[in-house]
Amino acid sequence: MKSINPYNLETIATHKVHSDSEIQQILDAAQSTFLSYRKTSFEYRKERLLAAAEILKSKADEYANMMSLEMGKPIKESRAEITKCAWVCEYYAENAEEFLKHEVIKTDASQSYVTYEPLGVILAIMPWNFPFWQVFRFIAPHVMAGNTALLKHADNVQGCAKIIEQIMLDAGFEKGVFQNITVEVNRVEAIIRNKIIKGVSLTGSERAGAAVGSVCGQEIKPSVLELGGNNAFVVLKDADIPEAIDLGIRARMLNSGQSCIAAKRFILEEEIAEEFISGFFEAVSKMKDGDPMLENTGIGPLARVDLAEGLEDQINRSISAGAELMLGGKRRGAFVEPTVLRNVKPGMPAFDEELFGPVAPMIIAKNENEAIELAMKSDFGLGITLVTKDVEKGLELTRWIEDGAVFINELVKSDPRLPFGGTKKSGYGRELSRHGIYEFVNTRTVYVK
Repeated sequence: MKSINPYNLETIATHKVHSDSEIQQILDAAQSTFLSYRKTSFEYRKERLLAAAEILKSKADEYANMMSLEMGKPIKESRAEITKCAWVCEYYAENAEEFLKHEVIKTDASQSYVTYEPLGVILAIMPWNFPFWQVFRFIAPHVMAGNTALLKHADNVQGCAKIIEQIMLDAGFEKGVFQNITVEVNRVEAIIRNKIIKGVSLTGSERAGAAVGSVCGQEIKPSVLELGGNNAFVVLKDADIPEAIDLGIRARMLNSGQSCIAAKRFILEEEIAEEFISGFFEAVSKMKDGDPMLENTGIGPLARVDLAEGLEDQINRSISAGAELMLGGKRRGAFVEPTVLRNVKPGMPAFDEELFGPVAPMIIAKNENEAIELAMKSDFGLGITLVTKDVEKGLELTRWIEDGAVFINELVKSDPRLPFGGTKKSGYGRELSRHGIYEFVNTRTVYVK
């Protein structure tokens, strides 16, 4: 299993794959550790998770370098991701005990209350696009809840996976609390079916989610699926257009466009559409791609060549279906030029499919009602941005939005304090906030007569 630098296509490292017997040893260690770890105090867990946060902050440059080398994220964004990982560790270290305290409920019993108990060994199957953040937002709540955890990370970010495992050890967690499994995708099903595994959290594609959800259903095991999105960025006619353009650029181009919550479809009321498109085009035409290790690089390569080839195909199929290429559209290696398409309509790949890269489809709506209808015309339902000066109108429009998140005058983003997750083919379950910590606990009733 290789880590390949997508900028220059050179091999960074080759990683040994675990054998079946080694995987069973890892599973056994996770289970035996759980039996003792579940008895530890919140203070014990808090101390170690805060130590992990301090390690992240003290070695942010080192960890960011590995991230940018393995998957091409611009270095400034990689550092910001490490800082955010420290934040989620601190958040759950400080709040988990309050979230999981006994909930007293008055009944005809002398005592009746609800407790939240850890389930056991939880498997995380994580993607490459945010190789530290995706993992730490899983680790922090579920380790604080008393579970032990296993990570099956994406093949191309195994260097990041090994670093995370070492961070947890250096923070003082026993080895069995968090372990990385290096294994091919076709062997994951057997791991899920192993009786030791008590739940699965997946962030990945719709196809991967369907497969994992099916296996978990057969095994009667809880799962959380975060499967990406086709987020709409809706600009109403009363919006401040220069501010909307600036916000839209950030919402589309963060992580070189490789984000499940990125703005994927720009839906514009026709009165302001030309002004927005013209300004957006001008701003994107000034963006330069390049070496992700350089401070001034705004757009890095996609994480793998095959991903760039797939995005190039989506662009070409959209043009063949009638979309107009205003800017970009070309690929070299793992790079795809920042791209703007206009005259995009339902039925085109640029409207119907998730474009995981720096491509901005422009869609014109007659009015705000049609804008919301177009926004909801998607199989996905992760999040939506509404840009308007009339916040009350924006809040009223949220009644007709099916997505898991609505952000008014801000790009859709994840925050440890807020629940994160989607509807429809964007998956089910929630991560982050108090809601996320409840996904892999036993909500147990205690009744005393």
